[in-house]
Amino acid sequence: MLLAGARLDFARLAIVAIILLGAIGTNIFFNLHDAALLSTLPLIGIAVWVALLATAGWRKPTWALLPEALRGTIFLLSLVMCAAMMPVQHLPAASWPTTLGLGFVSAVFDNIPLTALALRQGGYDWGFLAYAVGFGGSMIWFGSSAGVALSNMYPEARSVGAWLRGGWHVALGYVLGFAALLLVVGWDPDAHAHRGGAKPAATAPATATPATSATSTRP
Repeated sequence: MLLAGARLDFARLAIVAIILLGAIGTNIFFNLHDAALLSTLPLIGIAVWVALLATAGWRKPTWALLPEALRGTIFLLSLVMCAAMMPVQHLPAASWPTTLGLGFVSAVFDNIPLTALALRQGGYDWGFLAYAVGFGGSMIWFGSSAGVALSNMYPEARSVGAWLRGGWHVALGYVLGFAALLLVVGWDPDAHAHRGGAKPAATAPATATPATSATSTRP
């Protein structure tokens, strides 16, 4: 609920919309036309910066917040880097119990490399996977970008014990929500491997040429 006398700044709201549309539009465009570029260039980040700079004259960004946010950014990048360096080549066989477990793992092991492994491996129900790594990753503060940003504002949030004591109901809600998905929607895994995963072996032609089908006449 808005505070009495507060006025909605539609310009700032429009800037947020432009940034989101730029990021989402870039992601969709390159996934449809040249997905390999998304793996080699930070195109979504570039789109966000273009939107920020293009709208800077409309509403000046609060650049003074950058030094404080930089510490959280470095910490989050370090988590992702450490997780990506773990010697894990594949996940257990895709199933709903495995997906439920990935939610708990995401709370302590960054969900970005986990999701990348799942996409390469295939066989997951992507709706369940998104719920698991998204909701599950937020059960502990350093499992999500939002948690890292929150802990920068409130350093006392960096206590995992206090986080669990005060937010035990989040884990309970995660499990109940997952159960509700199973009952209402049902597990419906993707039968096809994601691009970049294993491809089916090519089958030999059914009809042989005369040169290959001729019977040898050697004694």
